[in-house]
Parts: sequence; C-alpha cells; structure tokens
Amino acid sequence: MEDKGEGETDFTVIETASDTLDSSIKFHLVTDILGFVLFMHQQIPSKREVRMGIRRLDKLMNTISSLRTALQLMITEFPAIERVILILGSSPLRPLNVYELNFSCETAASGGEFTRNRVVETLSKKAIRVLVSKGAGSSSSVGPTKLFLFVEAPSSVNLHLHFLPKRDFRYSKKIVPFKVRFSCRTKNLEREVCADDTHPTKAITSHSSNVDDVIWFQCRHIIKGLASRASPTEE
Repeated sequence: MEDKGEGETDFTVIETASDTLDSSIKFHLVTDILGFVLFMHQQIPSKREVRMGIRRLDKLMNTISSLRTALQLMITEFPAIERVILILGSSPLRPLNVYELNFSCETAASGGEFTRNRVVETLSKKAIRVLVSKGAGSSSSVGPTKLFLFVEAPSSVNLHLHFLPKRDFRYSKKIVPFKVRFSCRTKNLEREVCADDTHPTKAITSHSSNVDDVIWFQCRHIIKGLASRASPTEE
C-alpha cells in the first residue's frame, strides 16, 4: 500500500530469509526502533542520569509501557499491519522527524505471545544500523518534544481506549522521512516471477489487500520526552 508518488526505492529494504514475519516480531521491531529514536534524539535520560535519579521518569516509563500495551492490542486485533509511523515533534502536523516502517511479509500469528527471539535481535540490529547510516538522530537536539505512534489498520478496529481513527492523516511533505521496509526474501522472488508473467490474474497481492477500508490510527499514549543532558555518544 504505497502512497502516490512513493516507490520501492524510497525504502531501505531489510530482508529476512523466513517466509513470514511473526506478529510478535513486528511488535518488537517497532518498539526497538521507538526506543532508538527516543535515545538518539535525546528524549530519554541516559543510564547514568537514571542511576542518579530523574524526576518525572516514572511518568515517562508509564507512558512508554502504556504505548507498548496499546501496540500489542492492535497487533493482536490486526496481525497483518503493514505500515507504522513514528513522528517526533510538537504535533503530528508539525513533525521534526518521521520514521516510517513497512512490513511486506505475510504474517504468522504469534498466539498472543510477545517473546523476543534471535530473528528479532538480528532484524533490529540491521534496522538500527541502517537508520544510523542514513543520519537518523544526527540533527541537533531541540529540547524535550513528543513522540506520536500511528498504525495503519482496518477502520473496523475498535480500540478507542488506546487509538483514535485519523482517516485523512498526512504529515508535511516538507519532511523527508526515514523509511525502512522489512521484506521476506521468498516474497521478493515471487514478485520477480510475477514481473515476468504476462497473465495479470497470477499477480501476487499484498496480505492486507482483502481489507476494504484501511485508515491510520493514532495512539492515545503520547510520549513526552525528557531531554537528556548527555549525548548518545557518551553512553
């Protein structure tokens, strides 16, 4: 599900040899990258500052915990999520940085378990290395700001305690987002075969293509950063 004008080349593709991505893997990839974004943009205290004791830290950690719970509920409700956006800024309409994550693999149900595994560790490290190489977090800190989570899901999803529907959501075109696509190697091979196939009826479709009405949902749990006095390189 690409926006108009967006193509495969807009994304840095990270491949996995698996045929599918477990829904729990998606959860951990999103939360790992969220933590990376907060850390690199100096929105969470350093480990040293945490040991010293930081006021309002409990509130920050409670919000992060609530966001993680909300994301788990969303992925449990709709495991086949394809797009997640993390926005750093005073509001979603005035972003400082945008991180877009795309999952183009078929989804395997996690059975309600959200345990980490070796696949998560490998993909997470690859994604963070890619973001660092693209300059993520290299901009100077502007002080405490907010982080917003958006998930694309069917309009029928009803998690009103945690997510608000934002059907017409779009962030500013002035912002160049960091985009990462997680893709299954076997899925890419299928696409190559389909590209050579003259019969359009045999084309491989996206795993969420049967969903008629997919919209953006904004998580109610907005993370309000606590500016760190230490730079990421000091850790």
